[in-house]
Amino acid sequence: VIGVVIGKTDVRSFPDRKNIGNERYTFCFTIRDSPTYFINVQSWGREEYIRSLSESFRVGDCVTIENPLIQSKEAEREEKFNPVTPSCYKLLLSENHSVVRTSSCYDTDTRLLSLLHLPVKDPQDYYSLGDIVANGQSLHGRVLNVLAAVMSVSE
Repeated sequence: VIGVVIGKTDVRSFPDRKNIGNERYTFCFTIRDSPTYFINVQSWGREEYIRSLSESFRVGDCVTIENPLIQSKEAEREEKFNPVTPSCYKLLLSENHSVVRTSSCYDTDTRLLSLLHLPVKDPQDYYSLGDIVANGQSLHGRVLNVLAAVMSVSE
């Protein structure tokens, strides 16, 4: 699978249920290869492997994933922590079988770069900041998708 990385989580650790006293490490990222299709990729493993893999690319990089395991996703559980994707599957990376290589988007396909800036939600499913200000009381307690631009960043 070849795509552009459009999102990425930090590395996290969890107690290993099989080996009490040990930790398992994970991180996820989302890749896109067309305006319509994008998929979440999850990796679990030893700390050294996960940290090295996570540091090998960033959002905006093009990656080639070889030999991922394809799994059905548990939508309700997994989409709490990852972007909602149009696929009912996810890719799972294995330290022993999978390979992730980065390459320049220009070398791979210049069309992939333009995918980085496309929203992942339906364009009719957003509220503007003006809508929220004007209708704040009626929206209280609801989960909303917001489309906005950062104008400045400061201390």
